[in-house]
Amino acid sequence: MTRTTRHDLKAPPASGNPQRGVTATTFAVLRRNRRILAGATVRVVGLSGLAGLLTMVAIFALAWPVFTRMRNERIWYHHVEDPYLHDSTDLVMVALCTLPLFLLLLGSGSAALQSVCSRAVTAGLTAGPQASPEEERLRASVRTRLRPVLAVYTLRGLVVWPLPLLVAAVANSFTGVQIDTEDQLLERGSWPYTLVAASPAAAAFVAVLLRFALALAPAAAAGGLGPRAALRRSWSLTWTRSGGARVLALALPLAALTAGVLRLTVQLALPLRPLVRTLLEQATENFFAAYYAGILAPVAVGILVTAALTLPLTCTAFAVLHDHLRAPRTSPPCAGDTADSTA
Repeated sequence: MTRTTRHDLKAPPASGNPQRGVTATTFAVLRRNRRILAGATVRVVGLSGLAGLLTMVAIFALAWPVFTRMRNERIWYHHVEDPYLHDSTDLVMVALCTLPLFLLLLGSGSAALQSVCSRAVTAGLTAGPQASPEEERLRASVRTRLRPVLAVYTLRGLVVWPLPLLVAAVANSFTGVQIDTEDQLLERGSWPYTLVAASPAAAAFVAVLLRFALALAPAAAAGGLGPRAALRRSWSLTWTRSGGARVLALALPLAALTAGVLRLTVQLALPLRPLVRTLLEQATENFFAAYYAGILAPVAVGILVTAALTLPLTCTAFAVLHDHLRAPRTSPPCAGDTADSTA
């Protein structure tokens, strides 16, 4: 059974420019709930950073035999006066195997902030000097909706990313190193070769369209729907006469802002690279471990700072847009959506 909330009764924005209504509402929500959202952002980003640091330390500890082997090979090549070019294949495999852990950590933090921001949009919370009943209800709601929102991130990733990865792997098997050898499968310059070589770009374009169509799914899940129902609602709201244009008009500036902030913060954090490298090399006497830790340090700081600065704005904006797009839709939810939302 679906309960009627305040945003279900809300009329569409009166402004002639729908995007201006979304922007004004977003900043109004951020201003009205700045203490709640700032506190949630600090807690989520802080805990995520601590968990990421502990995970990175554990990964470096597990990969330490690789770093030791690289150090010993460097010493031997230096002894025989030969140049040494280390092979990072083993480290790449370690990074690929541990990538799901960091994606899970990033998804958990994003899901928590999306739940907070969506609840702030729909509940109209106000922050007092002490924890109010609204704040207590907010925290309870966030804990309740965290799993569905995280499930939406997982399902969306499974929908969007396998296609371009699979197509790229298959295309590389047909156009890779075996070309111009006795085992070549396609002749270079032929139209089959051209089609296969272009297939990863086409698959990436399809993945971008899918990601675009499912951009509102986390906000829908935070609003009370189940994971599958949230994906369906995002799809139905996006592929409408005005929905796609409004989602695109919101997503492009936010993506550009996020990319710009990430680039700026990583550049500003570059002085950490020699500092971390020097300290870790002095402590461990392993140049390669210190080298890779120095590379990762500015990137980690940049990701955390970017998340703290842009995630509250992004999550709130998509929650407001989802609220605005579904407000004029007066038709009752379908049976599948109701079943998913009550699951």
